Amino acid sequence: MFFASDNSGPAHPKVMDAMMRANEGYRFGYGADPEMDRVRAMVRDLFEAPEAAVYLVSTGTAANSIALATLTQPWETIFCTKLSHINEDECNAPEFYSGAKLTMVADENAKMTPATLRAAMAAEENRGVHGPQRGPVSITQITEKGTVYTISELEALTAVAKEFGVATHLDGARFANAIITLGCTPAEMTWKAGIDCVCFGCTKNGLMGVEAVVFFDPSHAWEFELRRKRGAHLASKHRYLSAQMEAYLEGDLWHELAGMANASGQRLADGLRKSNVVTFPFEPEANLMFFDAPRCLHKKVQAAGAQYYVMGTLDGDDDEPVMGRLVCDWSVGFDGVDAFLAALKN
Repeated sequence: MFFASDNSGPAHPKVMDAMMRANEGYRFGYGADPEMDRVRAMVRDLFEAPEAAVYLVSTGTAANSIALATLTQPWETIFCTKLSHINEDECNAPEFYSGAKLTMVADENAKMTPATLRAAMAAEENRGVHGPQRGPVSITQITEKGTVYTISELEALTAVAKEFGVATHLDGARFANAIITLGCTPAEMTWKAGIDCVCFGCTKNGLMGVEAVVFFDPSHAWEFELRRKRGAHLASKHRYLSAQMEAYLEGDLWHELAGMANASGQRLADGLRKSNVVTFPFEPEANLMFFDAPRCLHKKVQAAGAQYYVMGTLDGDDDEPVMGRLVCDWSVGFDGVDAFLAALKN
């Protein structure tokens, strides 16, 4: 009953097998391996973007930060919500790599809206040389609260960005989970909706540690390569990154694993609703959810072996509502979900 994070689950066996195959013999380093040539072609096919620039790094923080630095000048500001992944979870790495600042956009249901984005953007670049200039928009998909931007919502946001002449970056740490929720293609959720760059997250969905950065305008390629090297994220034994990604894409394993995680998430959410003692501050739409429950309930299910984060202390009034966070990875399965719900019922 491990629901603390989708970072905590195992890598898929097919990924481990691919790593063992990649460990045989010799390859050129720094991304010149034949596996990377295949991965590049596979990612381009997946996104229906034959000219896209495709790169791999080992962490989501590196992917987001170096991608945003490529799209941003140091005198600009990046627009995101307070609840965005780059604001909540990156320890100022986007600011460190880009030299830019973050400007917070008001959110509704953990998502920025065209109105809140336009208001935030209109408030900047009006002090001439004395103030920050407008930089890219960064969207977290799925959001850090488990909600999902629809295609029409993404299109509306990128339209606002284009009004102001800036690019849009999609932070897709849980990209595949959003695809499952929306029932769309990667192209429909990215460049067809106006996205300029996507960080295609994979580590949370069954890999050991690989994220892909995809620029739909290949003119950004060389700058990203330089920034990746200067930022210490060009892997010498790159074949081990490539091997993971190749296994992830082959046979649509990425889609299968996200489907498993989302199915577990929805089963868990349905069971929590039926308990009549749990409420959701944000409607669960994928594999991540927050819930409010009496402190005594958290104590009981954790005593039964459930592991997840509680946003507060377990010391205090047993009847007081306390928020918890549950995340399903590909491996938790219905057995883990049902065990949690049984502990909740008991």
